[in-house]
Amino acid sequence: MKYVLIVAFLFLKQISMAQNKVDYRPAYHFSPAKNWVNDPNGLVYLDGQYHLFTQYNPSGNTWGHMSWGHAVSKDLQHWTNLPIAMQEFNNADGSQTMLFSGCTVVDSLNTSGLFKKGYKKGLVALFTSHVHNKGKELAQHQSIMYSEDKGNTWKLFNKNPVLDLQMTNFRDPNVIWYPERQVWIMTVAKPLEYTVQFYESKNLINWNLLSEFKKQGDVSKIWECPSLLKIPLENSKEIKWMLAISSGNIQSGFVGTQYFIGDFDGINFSPQTQKEAMFMDYGKDFYAPIPYFNLPKSRPKPIMIAWANNWTYADKIPTGTIRGTYCIPRELSVFEENGQLKLRQKPIKLKGIESRTLTVKAGQKLPNMQFKSNSYVLNLTVNVTNTKGFELDILKSGKEKVGIIYDELSQTIKLDRTQSGKVAFHKDFASIETMPVKISNGKLELEILVDKSTIEIFANNGQSVLSDLVFPNSATTSISLTWK
Repeated sequence: MKYVLIVAFLFLKQISMAQNKVDYRPAYHFSPAKNWVNDPNGLVYLDGQYHLFTQYNPSGNTWGHMSWGHAVSKDLQHWTNLPIAMQEFNNADGSQTMLFSGCTVVDSLNTSGLFKKGYKKGLVALFTSHVHNKGKELAQHQSIMYSEDKGNTWKLFNKNPVLDLQMTNFRDPNVIWYPERQVWIMTVAKPLEYTVQFYESKNLINWNLLSEFKKQGDVSKIWECPSLLKIPLENSKEIKWMLAISSGNIQSGFVGTQYFIGDFDGINFSPQTQKEAMFMDYGKDFYAPIPYFNLPKSRPKPIMIAWANNWTYADKIPTGTIRGTYCIPRELSVFEENGQLKLRQKPIKLKGIESRTLTVKAGQKLPNMQFKSNSYVLNLTVNVTNTKGFELDILKSGKEKVGIIYDELSQTIKLDRTQSGKVAFHKDFASIETMPVKISNGKLELEILVDKSTIEIFANNGQSVLSDLVFPNSATTSISLTWK
């Protein structure tokens, strides 16, 4: 009888554990069907489809065997995972080539000569070919693959690499068309030298060095995944240029993404004068963003997508068979503040997601509120006049919570994930991130995207953004607000 009771107890415990197991796969952020992803690659729009390629490991849920995964979407929100676009391959000398980060362009003029005469929808992907043998890094250079059928199948160019400096760290090409000179412009990184190089080409195959941009802003981490793009200046017909570089983070010791606003004359990038490094995101989980190429007229502003993770703990996050998700696609513009040009980031408009809009007066108690799921959007306007600030707790369950804390004295928002659930999987995960905010007319506006394990906070219409991962132990939906 005792044996029967023990078996029954263990059986019921297994059922309880299965029922309480939290699904961390996001509902409206991209994630792979399985396995590991890191940097987004090859973002391009063609004939009604947004293509998303990924740094993908087809063999498991940790980094390795890097290949290009592939997904498509009609709205940048709902994604369909497709077969791998191009996989790691063996070389004749016994070495292997992994496909590192890169971009995809529409070669509508067939400048490369890779397509049939008159074909205007040829896709050319430029990527870093990472050559290694038994764990030893041998070379990194830039190579090409191309598609004659709108991205369904890909061929390796038979004369790769197209740009080789005989280096082991030289990577992440991002290419734009520069119509003023009828050339392609490549932005690519020499990571250990904190250097971005600009090259030009008439045909995507033969590249000539134009200029360099180096050792400015943050140099606490290596420079990777650079991109150069046009960006509109608000309340003006003027167009500025932004250079984004994945490097260090305002949160010391972690990777992040810095940016520079300035001008590009087709040869040199000239940044505005800035006193300190400017970062795209104040959280720990926003890295390697790259822009979309060939966007439709219905999307006049540039759009970037980033990896929602951090190299410090990326291979330890407790998400099971999948490891990796992306931040929501963000629309970009530039605004002026006290004579300084800064980046505004706003999430794309989401459809079919539970959303609440609340306006809270100073000192007002927040009404009891439950969401139907732990994937939602909360638009919150808080009047902080004559207050010391407040704490908004989300994903609450027992002693677990994620705190979003506004402090009036320092004019900052902090995201506290120290009590957010699973935090012990890495010693540096439990943390408090800080983001500066400026109050206008006594009001703070927050757009908070919560999606199971992903939180993105857009403050004051996207003037400041903070993105962090969390791993609650239950699929809780309750929130509360307390005044200081």
